Amino acid sequence: MTIQTKPIEAYSLPTPNGQKVHIMLEELGVPWTYHRIDIGKGDQFKPEFLAISPNNKIPAIVDPEGPGGQPISIFESGAILKYLGLKFGRLYPTDPRSQVKVDEWLFWQVGGFGPMLGQNHHFAIYAPERIPYATKRYIDETHRLYGVLNKQLEGQDYIAGDYSIADIAAIGWAQGWERQGQDIADFPNVKAWLDRLGARPAVASGLAWGKDTPSADLSKDKDAQKVLFNQR
Repeated sequence: MTIQTKPIEAYSLPTPNGQKVHIMLEELGVPWTYHRIDIGKGDQFKPEFLAISPNNKIPAIVDPEGPGGQPISIFESGAILKYLGLKFGRLYPTDPRSQVKVDEWLFWQVGGFGPMLGQNHHFAIYAPERIPYATKRYIDETHRLYGVLNKQLEGQDYIAGDYSIADIAAIGWAQGWERQGQDIADFPNVKAWLDRLGARPAVASGLAWGKDTPSADLSKDKDAQKVLFNQR
């Protein structure tokens, strides 16, 4: 069993992508330190953050006890989840076939579920002007993706069979169904899954981490919108 003696440094925020890493670290029970990156104020563009996250997005981590005992920095939430699962031998299977199943749903989340729901948020909540076609397009695609997830959860408790990083990747996004214009009654398996995960102490803790520091209301903060969306 891998023992972590120095805290893993997490550069993050309590956003759906940041929450993935918070939950994973809480589930693993390893020491970690939270560094708030205020994306509404432009912290993501500072050279010291770009050195570990060149795409200027949260989350990113630095593991002082990386491969060979040397520090390693990792950006992209899916890559972080896989790295931590492999390092600590938890929440990511060792059987190749099971790994493929988890990878399929992890990449489904990072390639589709997250980005499409993020566009839903942007056009329905944050855009300076409402564009009906764009709003409908992403709300409809959100509904389709929830349907895919609901079907996958038919007859099983977790996305890829056992509880894994596939579930951790999706929970932060899926809990926002209401603001995404969805009726959770349409997706009873997703509702049961949300309740199931929400009852896990590490999930509850990870979802709450960092929320004690108020964040800007991006739907109203015009200065933050300029930073985040390059609005003029």
